Parts: sequence; C-alpha cells; structure tokens
Amino acid sequence: MTDLTERQVASLAADALALRGPLAVRPIDEGGEHLSWSVGERHVARFAADAGSTHRQRRELAVRDLLRDRIGVALPRSAAAGEWAPGLAFTVDERLPGVSAEARPVSAAGERDLAVMLSRLRAVPIATAAALGVPAAAGRDVPELVRDAAAAADRLAAQDRLRAECGPERLALPVGPPRAQVLLHADLKGEHLLVDESGAISGVLDWTDAETGDPATDVAGLVISVGAPAAARIAEQAGYDEDVVARGLVLARCDTVIRLDDRLNGDDDSPEALLRDQLARAWQPTPLDERGARFGSR
Repeated sequence: MTDLTERQVASLAADALALRGPLAVRPIDEGGEHLSWSVGERHVARFAADAGSTHRQRRELAVRDLLRDRIGVALPRSAAAGEWAPGLAFTVDERLPGVSAEARPVSAAGERDLAVMLSRLRAVPIATAAALGVPAAAGRDVPELVRDAAAAADRLAAQDRLRAECGPERLALPVGPPRAQVLLHADLKGEHLLVDESGAISGVLDWTDAETGDPATDVAGLVISVGAPAAARIAEQAGYDEDVVARGLVLARCDTVIRLDDRLNGDDDSPEALLRDQLARAWQPTPLDERGARFGSR
C-alpha cells in the first residue's frame, strides 16, 4: 500500500465533498486496517489499506444504514465515498460529538445507552445481517484460550511484569458454550465509543468488523473499554444471563494477558500503556467474582 500524504488526503476529501480552498487535515493515531484522518472540524476520512478492508468498509456503510434507527445510539453518516487508488475505498464521514471512552468515563446513563444497543443488536435477525454480507464468526476455543493465557501470565509473572491479582490461577470462570448467535459490533474498544460531557454515549464508531456470533464477544469488548463491573451491569440490563457475562469476562481477561505478553515478549507494537489500562479494567472484581466463582481450573 502506498502511504497517503497530507496533500493527497486534503485533495481527495475536498474533491469528494465538493469544497474549494485549503482544507486542514491531520492523521488520527488509532489502530485498525484503514487509515483515518481528521478533515476540518466536521469530518473524518477513512482509507482502506487493501482489498479486504475495502470490502469491510463498503459493507460497513450498509450495516450502519441498517442499524441507524434500530439500536438507540448515534452512528456516523458517510458524506462522501469513493476510491483513493484502484480497488481501494475511502469514505468521508460526518464527525460525531464526544470524546473517546479512553478519555472520559461512561456514566449510568451511558451504561443504559450501551445496554439498549446490545439488546437491539440481539433483536436484528441473523438472516437480515447475512443478506448484507455480515460473516458468521468462528467459535473460540475457551479451554485453549485459558491455557494460552495461563502460559502468558506465567511468563509475565516470572519477569515481574504482571500484577499478582492477574495470576494464572484466576484466569477462568466456569462457563458453558454459547447458546445464541447475535449481531455483534465485535470491536467495542474504548476509542470506538464516544462519550459526551454527561457520560452518555454520543456515538459508536467503526462497524467494519461487524459479525454474527457469541454475544460474549461484545461483552468482552465492553469489559476492556468501560471496566468489568460496568460491562457486567450493561450485559445484565440488556437481558443476558450470568453465563454470557462470565464468558465475556473470561475472553477479556485472557485476551488482555495474551496481548500484554505479545507486546513485551513478541513483536506486537500496540502502546503498552493502553494494554495495561485494558488489563486493569478487565481484572476489576465483579459480583460474579465476589460470590465466590473461582478462576483458573487448569
């Protein structure tokens, strides 16, 4: 992929929006398979890096249109879309208000917003999502995940890089297999949740990874973005039972340990501070822990 320059982005965005004169653009430092740029004060441009992300970005536009009036939270609208190189898509979205959940806590009102979103995603027929090309996720092997996380925790503990409360003996609550498949955002990390000054959710971004699968996937996303106790409350308000909550906690706690190990002992280049923040949120105690459910049967 050819790297985009500020001049290229400004020109593409100005042409797409039919604007004249200089247009201020700047890169947004976030992860993902597309490049994101701030465009003036009102727009964000996102550029797909390859054929796969082009397909997902184009599918995202249809998914957002499907969900816009269904799920109770604001979604971005595309003001313009096109190709920035042969076969590589871009979209210029209208900017939503608010700041990342990484920078501002979610209030009780925000928790209610997210519970409504989860419950309404659950109500979308799987066939409706599939008709838009939304894929079905492969199921995760939880016992294997727990083993991998325990090994990662052992390595980190031996290097004195992991807090004692995140030890391998506390890596898993007893959980059953998924009993339902629902439409998922599937990437509910903090930077994709916009929060207003009152702590309510003012928007949910980046639906390129939407899929159908285990509802615990989105619970796990909330665990790392708003904390384990808040995620448990949100899931319960959305109508999910303790097994879904527990499975979400297991996924989040295992994934955060594995990602931190990858960062410190592998070739992952994610910011360590962010990974540690996510790990700290995931390992906050919840009522499930406090009622005596025990981790780490291995």
